[in-house]
Amino acid sequence: MTVEQADHSMVSMSAVKDLFEAVFRRPLSVWSAALLLGTLNILLFALEKPWTVSDGFRNWGDWVFQTSGLQSPSPIFPPWLYSGSVLNIGLLAGALTSSLLSRQLAVRMAPPRELGKGFAGGLLMGTGAVCAMGCNIGGFYSAISAFSLSGLTMMVGLIVGAYLGSRYLRWEGIDRVQVGLARNSCVTPSTSRTLQPWLGGACLVLIAAAVMEYENRDLGQRGVLLVFGALLGIVLQRSRFCFERAFCEPFLSGASEMTRAAALSLGVSAMGFAVLKSTDLRSVDTFVSPSFWQGSLAGGTIFGVGMALAGGCAASSIWRAAEGNVKLWCAVIGFAAASSFTRHFLEQIGLLGFLGSSILLPDFTGWPLALALTMAVLGAWYLSAAWNEKTRIGLW
Repeated sequence: MTVEQADHSMVSMSAVKDLFEAVFRRPLSVWSAALLLGTLNILLFALEKPWTVSDGFRNWGDWVFQTSGLQSPSPIFPPWLYSGSVLNIGLLAGALTSSLLSRQLAVRMAPPRELGKGFAGGLLMGTGAVCAMGCNIGGFYSAISAFSLSGLTMMVGLIVGAYLGSRYLRWEGIDRVQVGLARNSCVTPSTSRTLQPWLGGACLVLIAAAVMEYENRDLGQRGVLLVFGALLGIVLQRSRFCFERAFCEPFLSGASEMTRAAALSLGVSAMGFAVLKSTDLRSVDTFVSPSFWQGSLAGGTIFGVGMALAGGCAASSIWRAAEGNVKLWCAVIGFAAASSFTRHFLEQIGLLGFLGSSILLPDFTGWPLALALTMAVLGAWYLSAAWNEKTRIGLW
């Protein structure tokens, strides 16, 4: 190797090191994460369907119940083939990889009472997600992006549920400081901090191997979804982006940054969806849930209470579980079990078709006005959160 080649190699290694340091040694701002999440959701919609979480959880619950003989057999995709589940697996793998590469994997244990609240919160989130036909991601974030009126009514329900859940925590005697400690408590690193980056590199290799295996089995699109899920997990973990915080912090501490970032992300996503739908690049009916208004409002309220109790939403439960948060593992288990059982129960009694109607906002207003109205709602959410932060420290 010549001296010039050696210099080029050193420059390349330095560039890779600088990139690694930028991504995994320094936190990602919630504003950058908001833009990235909105962009990734647009690309997911262009590829197959918008970002969802609850249908993947339900698939996990269905698969476990059927394989254990607790639920009558019916046609079901295994988790590694169902698109929503593959996204969730990718998110979990990406968050685990990110936490290892950044040396943040640790066992975060909580008292038994908190573990119970995590499981109960997961049960409520799973039940609410079935009623609303989507969680805070599919039923709110992607539904509003898709201009489904059910997304707006679920937003109202989530605000109401977050308020009720926050008031319960206040009644229970938990203050803002305790809530913060419960979210971020850490017992000990589960592995040596020196070893963690190497394990993170191994996770990257396993993700790449899984993508290649999908390709070899002519399931390349599932491999792409796995990559998208991993990217979502990395962005969420590095920024600590959480919709539970976006809805609950205004009632807990008055902080508004996460709420405002969520509104920005939604605005980016909605603009991309408007382009894809209004130009017929994607079907205008995609993600227009038949849950307006009663299903989305009731489901959003139940879900909001659940995420306040669990201390995490559908997506943040996954990435925080990947960091070693035991309470959020309880929430994930409860979510998967409740979403599977509730869906099956509503189908058996014939109520699944009575949760609401499918209403696309542009059908009544046209695309320009629909986009303007959506941006106005998001702007009002953004400004009200900022005003609340400046005028008071929360409703407590």
